Amino acid sequence: MIPFPISGIEIQWWLPPLIAFVVAGLSSMAGVSGAFLLLPIQVSLLGITGPVVSSTNMLYNIVAIPGGVYRYVREQRVIWSLVWAIILGILPGIVLGVIIRIKLMPDPATFKPFAGLVLLYIAGRLAANILRNKRADEDTTSGSQTAGVRSLGLNRRQFAFEFNGRTYQQSTVKILAVSFVVGIVGGAYGIGGGALMAPVLVTVFRFPIHSVAGTTLLTTFIASLVGIAAYTTLGALSGNSSMSVSPDWMLGGLFGVGGMVGMYVGARLQRIVPARLIKSVLAVMVLFVALRYVAAIFT
Repeated sequence: MIPFPISGIEIQWWLPPLIAFVVAGLSSMAGVSGAFLLLPIQVSLLGITGPVVSSTNMLYNIVAIPGGVYRYVREQRVIWSLVWAIILGILPGIVLGVIIRIKLMPDPATFKPFAGLVLLYIAGRLAANILRNKRADEDTTSGSQTAGVRSLGLNRRQFAFEFNGRTYQQSTVKILAVSFVVGIVGGAYGIGGGALMAPVLVTVFRFPIHSVAGTTLLTTFIASLVGIAAYTTLGALSGNSSMSVSPDWMLGGLFGVGGMVGMYVGARLQRIVPARLIKSVLAVMVLFVALRYVAAIFT
């Protein structure tokens, strides 16, 4: 057993990387880092509470995500115009979310029901999309899993990209607005935003999941860098020694090492896994966390 003083727990050293490997391997195929699943695991399984959970999740993202992003960049499956659009909206939201978490909700009980309802809505949209299985929403044509993406530009009005011979475009303002809201939730809970952004891009904006997975992972990584800087800075300025705000560097590092390997494996497998299956796995994961958060209303 190894003690983790910042988190206040003692566990076997191999448990965090094993948990993170499984979580990251499944979630990275859908463009999600898996941090949103690590949060309830840390709270319910490991018994960690307080803002340290959120900041440790951010640290996990920073260590783990490069393994998956490297694979997606190498295969030219990152939409750079969309990366910039999301980042411009999500970063101020992340900082605001961190402030809300530290100043207004050191106990996450008051925020969990709201986050649960948001996730429940997204899980419902994913499930409806899977059941409809519209031809236009699916990227299951031959070769789509191995196709790259090509950015077609970004301006104040819209951005566009090409994937598998089809052009997709969307309002830049809409992406900025959604990203800002996602950033608030991501900053408060330390999930980086990918757990919300990936389903929104697939269900609301109707982008193929094979085209956006690398993009959402990369934006989650950048958002986590800003988030962990905000947690560390505000934690030092708060002067509250009884509440851990900065990340548990050792625990987050162990999570991150397992997650890095899992994300690389997941990114490598993603191109050969059907979009319908990826959406189904993502829907189940989002629904699981949503129900846990909504249940907080009655506890």
